[in-house]
Amino acid sequence: MSETTIKLTEKLTELLQLGADRIILSKPAAKTQPYRKAVLERKTGTREYWQLAKYTEKQVFHENIEPAALPAAAAALTEEQFLQLNVWTPEAEYNIMLSRKGQMTVRRAARSAPAADETHGAGHDRKKQYLLPEGTVVPPLVDMGVFTPDGRVVKAMYDKYRQINRFLEIIDDAVRDTRPEQLNIIDFGCGKSYLTFLVYYYLSAVRGIRVQMVGLDLKEDVIKNCNAATQRYGYDGLTFALGDINGYAAPFAVDMVLTLHACDTATDFALFNAVQWGARMIFSVPCCQHELNAQMHPETQTLLGRYGIIQERFAALATDAIRGRLLEYCGYKTQLLEFIDFAHTPKNILIRAVRRPGMPAGAPDPTGKLTVNQRAALDEVRTLLHEFHFTPTLYRLLGLDE
Repeated sequence: MSETTIKLTEKLTELLQLGADRIILSKPAAKTQPYRKAVLERKTGTREYWQLAKYTEKQVFHENIEPAALPAAAAALTEEQFLQLNVWTPEAEYNIMLSRKGQMTVRRAARSAPAADETHGAGHDRKKQYLLPEGTVVPPLVDMGVFTPDGRVVKAMYDKYRQINRFLEIIDDAVRDTRPEQLNIIDFGCGKSYLTFLVYYYLSAVRGIRVQMVGLDLKEDVIKNCNAATQRYGYDGLTFALGDINGYAAPFAVDMVLTLHACDTATDFALFNAVQWGARMIFSVPCCQHELNAQMHPETQTLLGRYGIIQERFAALATDAIRGRLLEYCGYKTQLLEFIDFAHTPKNILIRAVRRPGMPAGAPDPTGKLTVNQRAALDEVRTLLHEFHFTPTLYRLLGLDE
């Protein structure tokens, strides 16, 4: 380790103690250097770590670094590769310049403006740091028309870009707590599969997780095109199969189930299969909740059935509320989250369910021993069903109508 690297490690340690949360390494020392820049960002949540993104002209490579190892790792990455570091603390920006002869110069300025790469054109405030940042060439995003070929967001597609990142954030929140080395994933009703490709890319390329993923759909031409795209992208762990959600036999022990915009009761079959497989994580965006609207006959709350549009919307919300509580009954910690602004689409609810530690896989026996939370969830569902004469598909699949 050179004297310059030792000094840089000491300086970075000092800046970390001041609360540094972002570091950009730039100005490559040589034209042969493969990376044009590297970005280090502090990530917080249930645990703290730093995410490193190393950018070539066309690709980005990610890895995670523990906080204690960050100063030495950043200094080692800089040595003979980059001549400039910008480090942001809550109060200041530090510009560290390294000469080719090994001299180090440090300048400090008040942090009065957003960091480099943090703005998105005129009219925007400081830009959120997205999980799929601009400057990264992600082939599915290019094919969707969200990114230009050099990895920049197409202005007219910025809302779609935000929605995609929001969806990945919801998944990431659940995944990062468990830090799995491998994930086996089923995506029901994958359609054209852009989100399938992006979930696979994020978990494998960014998170560094070994992923086996199957996308399932009923349209043969869709499956053919998706498998061709998989080969084109080089996504070896991702395959697509023709099949029905109901009764599908998974080729592996399932860790995660995705079901995005499966129509009406197809969502219920997907959730039931996920429960039966003992999937640890379920992410579902329901669509077209018609079933309960046709069944709705209020006992006392007749006002909710008086106006057609009110009944339709209430029945749709009740459908997802019931699904959420039935997943709680099955041993999952369940949240209903908004992942798209309501102005863009009314179908903006995502069900995220993560199996609670120690809860057995599969549907429980309603006559057996239940936890307090399971019993409360089931009682709430049954009260609502009685009031409106509902018999939801998921309730029946779980054997609760007997």
